[in-house]
Amino acid sequence: MSPLPATVPAIVRTRIRAAVHRPSRLARLSRQEAEDRSLVFRLLSLLLQYPDSELTLHRTELTDRVRSLDPSSTAGHLADFVTWFTSQDPQVLERHYVEVFDLRRKSSLYLTYYLHGDTRRRGMALLTLANRYKAAGWDIDGGELPDHLPVVLEFAALAGPGAGEAPLRQHRRGLDLIHRSLQAVDSPYHHLVAALLTLLPPPTEADEEAVAKLAAEGPPNEEVGLDPYGAYGHGEFAPPDAFVPPLPAPPTSRTKGLR
Repeated sequence: MSPLPATVPAIVRTRIRAAVHRPSRLARLSRQEAEDRSLVFRLLSLLLQYPDSELTLHRTELTDRVRSLDPSSTAGHLADFVTWFTSQDPQVLERHYVEVFDLRRKSSLYLTYYLHGDTRRRGMALLTLANRYKAAGWDIDGGELPDHLPVVLEFAALAGPGAGEAPLRQHRRGLDLIHRSLQAVDSPYHHLVAALLTLLPPPTEADEEAVAKLAAEGPPNEEVGLDPYGAYGHGEFAPPDAFVPPLPAPPTSRTKGLR
């Protein structure tokens, strides 16, 4: 994989540690277009992470990089977000992040939850996603679950618009629900999800109907945990009316240290 361009803030270069040996690109994209698209995914991945002191320290760099993007609806949404992001006290950012992503069932960043809910199938989906990363040559090194949106976005940036973006396309309906939920509480984070959605195929009528049903009824639920499926099953899930995000996967040689 070619090195990240020097124009990417240092925090991006140091946080994204992966090895994708043969990045894929859609034939219709030029090399520059593919690189620009990859950069947007990297920025989205970073900005959707918990706003710890390291991230907030580099807000000015990130804002400058966002504002240097070519004009587009995607860049406009990113610019709207960083305008808010750079104006807030770090403690306000931390509280807001926890409120909208950790305490709200319909805006969790764990994508397989929306497709499979609290069922055995979710454990298998997590393992399948982890195996997809491994097959592409990506050694995720840390304790976050493979369906956490910032992780999925990193993979899209590194593996390219074909196979790399496939998990995002698969979870389009969950992303739509996250976007609706963030809009409903007037969270500036809805701009980031809106930017992401501009990069995916438009929703079909079936997608819109499924999202409406998901918003009304919630994901599937069952009484059992996911223990039979190894490291990504924890056996405890919130009741249908109160979602609590899953615990991180136990550290392994493949997942130790990912931020």
